[in-house]
Amino acid sequence: MFPLKLDRPLIVFDIEATGISPRSDRIIELAAIRIEPDESQHKGYWLLNPGMPIPVESIAIHGITDQIVSSCPSFKDKALEILTFFGEADLSGFNAGRFDIPMLAEEFQRAGIPFEAERRRLLDAQRIYHSMEPRNLSAALKFYCGEEHTDAHGAEADVQATLEVLIGQFAMYQELPRDMESLDKLLNPLDPFNTDRCGRLRWVDDEVTINFGKKKGEKLSDLVKTDPGFIKWIIKNDFPQDTRKICEDALKGIYPAPPQEKKTI
Repeated sequence: MFPLKLDRPLIVFDIEATGISPRSDRIIELAAIRIEPDESQHKGYWLLNPGMPIPVESIAIHGITDQIVSSCPSFKDKALEILTFFGEADLSGFNAGRFDIPMLAEEFQRAGIPFEAERRRLLDAQRIYHSMEPRNLSAALKFYCGEEHTDAHGAEADVQATLEVLIGQFAMYQELPRDMESLDKLLNPLDPFNTDRCGRLRWVDDEVTINFGKKKGEKLSDLVKTDPGFIKWIIKNDFPQDTRKICEDALKGIYPAPPQEKKTI
């Protein structure tokens, strides 16, 4: 039995897209389950042609290639069908409020069809998870060590609690590596498509490319020639050191070599 008493249908859905930007990216795959107040369920599934190349880094996540969707309809082609399935239902998903719903609403807007997501109630499984299972130092100390953190936010107590949590984690998870090099690679994996660590600069076809703001998608080498002021703005502002260094070198005509890992993906 479904654990909620529904007064109108609930749509649990998930999407895969060309990227994470509602404005510039497009939905490729949409799967949904419509739960009626009488607990009956209906499934909907759409594979869509985004009308743009699917970035290889997105393909690495969901496995959907340009060839797979080449003969599929666009979102606009299926917009009325999707809206009919969703109807006036409330919405649910995992992190849906931050990703899936904004992506869906933007697609409907481009299709010229009102979706009015703000009028629908939201049941986000991620928010329940984070609300019921806090992920802070006090919760970690209680979970791993069975202790209460009585002096939370005092630096000395916090650092001692952190050390005890680390010891507790290694006692609980025997599969964790026992050397820093292996742990760093496991816990802080580097995206081979990132030119800098934070991903403000990305590799696209072996070219350093801007990955934020109005210049997103433009090559760094082109901007050095056409808009060096933008590059200088990055250098002077609060960007990570490695991002600024790459831009400083670019103004000197020096560019990093694409990583070998990228070429094997």
